[in-house]
Amino acid sequence: MVMQDGGTVDIRPGADPGRAAAEHRGAYLATALSLALYAGVLFAWTVYGLVQGDGSVWDFLEGLFNPAASPAAQIVGPYEWAFTAGLLVIAGLALARRRVARSAALLSGFVLLAVSLREGVGLFDAAYRDQYSNDTLGSWVLATRGLGLVVALVVLFALFPATERRRGEQPSAPGAARPEAWWLRSSRICGVLFLLMCLARIGWTVHTVTAPEVDSGDYLRRVVDGSVIGTLDLAAPQEFTTVGSVLVLLILGVLALRGRREVRGALMVFAALELYMTVRTVVLLTVTDFFNRSFETPEGALSLVTTAYALAGMTSVVVLTTGRAFGPYSGLRPEGVRTAAVGRGGGL
Repeated sequence: MVMQDGGTVDIRPGADPGRAAAEHRGAYLATALSLALYAGVLFAWTVYGLVQGDGSVWDFLEGLFNPAASPAAQIVGPYEWAFTAGLLVIAGLALARRRVARSAALLSGFVLLAVSLREGVGLFDAAYRDQYSNDTLGSWVLATRGLGLVVALVVLFALFPATERRRGEQPSAPGAARPEAWWLRSSRICGVLFLLMCLARIGWTVHTVTAPEVDSGDYLRRVVDGSVIGTLDLAAPQEFTTVGSVLVLLILGVLALRGRREVRGALMVFAALELYMTVRTVVLLTVTDFFNRSFETPEGALSLVTTAYALAGMTSVVVLTTGRAFGPYSGLRPEGVRTAAVGRGGGL
């Protein structure tokens, strides 16, 4: 208890504000099991590719961060490796019924749904359907695609209704620092960082699509049609990941800029994925000696600046979203109560 002008303020620990309500236990459990299952399937494909390939385990571990050392043939790629790790983390958070897992899981659900829709468009092509019949792994790849669709629907339908009623908050005293200011400031910083990264990626995408040697129509078809590439590999093509990242950066950036603290989990997971891909890029630039030649052309200099910003920006988002700045989802933090008490001349 804290004495305040003859009254009391109860600061005894109550329900964990970062934990979802008990009524949503089933939704979080279904999400955790579904994401863990799909992560296990992707891990199995990774192991299968490693066993079938010519490289050793050490070559694969080096290839996780050094693109130049990655084996030529891979059933899944670095985005799938990062996605697998992200799904396992989200599944663990969902199993613990942490509210931060909700937006991250919803983001994963939308990604899986987009992949499934892209594959569905490709299945309208007869030649592409024949590959599933003729390839020895066709049925397994198709089953993986189908599982991805099922997981996406389970996650989306389970978690969309799992919203939390806003819990009452103790008002802060005049002149005292509001707890909301902590997460609002951090959220807006993350939003700005995401939107700047989005603008940079849009610029590079337009530069790529408008290049004379690139067929813009073919580029766009690779984004929405799984049959264009002509292979059954589960690795997402660069066109799909680039356009998808632009959309995610834009949507999450806007939501974070508006102070929507429920997107914290999605910001954290996507920033970590982008940071991993940026680190791979930095390693590639290092081993190819690109740093020493980057300023020979304006394009090389801009590429280096963009990479440096991505490294710093995504690191900042990861730090902000995993730190204490966002605070609990509802209610005053203990230090917030302490600040309010001292501001009113009280003591603990």
